[in-house]
Formats: sequence, C-alpha cells, structure tokens
Amino acid sequence: QVQLVESGGGLVQPGGSLRLSCAASGFTFGSYWMNWVRQAPGKGLEWVSSINSDGEITYYVDSVEGRFTISRDNGKNTLYFEMNSLKPEDTAVYYCAKGGGAGEYDYWGQGTQVTVSS
Repeated sequence: QVQLVESGGGLVQPGGSLRLSCAASGFTFGSYWMNWVRQAPGKGLEWVSSINSDGEITYYVDSVEGRFTISRDNGKNTLYFEMNSLKPEDTAVYYCAKGGGAGEYDYWGQGTQVTVSS
C-alpha cells in the first residue's frame, strides 16, 4: 500500500532553517508529481510547492519563493523540502502529498510540525 512518511520538523528560531523529508513506498515514486501542503493553526490547507516526476519542474507559492526549495531523489524514493529564512508565519503542519492527476492529491503523509518562534 502507498505510504508517505514525513520527518525533519521541529522548533526553529526566525531566520533559521529546516530540511523536511518524505519517504515514499508502495508506488512507482519516480512516475508522479509530488507536493508539499501545509496547515497553519486555525487555518485551512495551503498548497506550498510541487515538483514533477523527474525533478526538472518546480512551483512555489509566492510567500515561500526564494526561501524554500523542493527536490527529490527518485533512487531513494524520497521527497525533500529545504526551508531557509523561516518566518513565524511558516509555522504549520507540513504534509507531503502524491499527485493523483488533474491537480488532485490521492495520498497524504501524516504530517510533520514546523514551529518558528523565538
């Protein structure tokens, strides 16, 4: 069965960095778009970034452009999210999500908490 397991979250001071990972199994990882989606406290889900199957095409929400970098290692079936210059407004649970076609997500990880606070 499909499994997505995020790791790497934690508490970091403003301006700090974190690297999230998402280990995938149960499907042909290198054939699908992958995504990062976040949910801030008391708010709805927000799409943050996407990467195509071979890692050549990436997209970001404006608020993280230039600070965050999505990448993938298809040999290791792992998705990454390098987050730099973190701000308090980046505090959220971050989920990796498998692309299901037509802009939808068909599988989600359990999420990893990122808290940016001094």
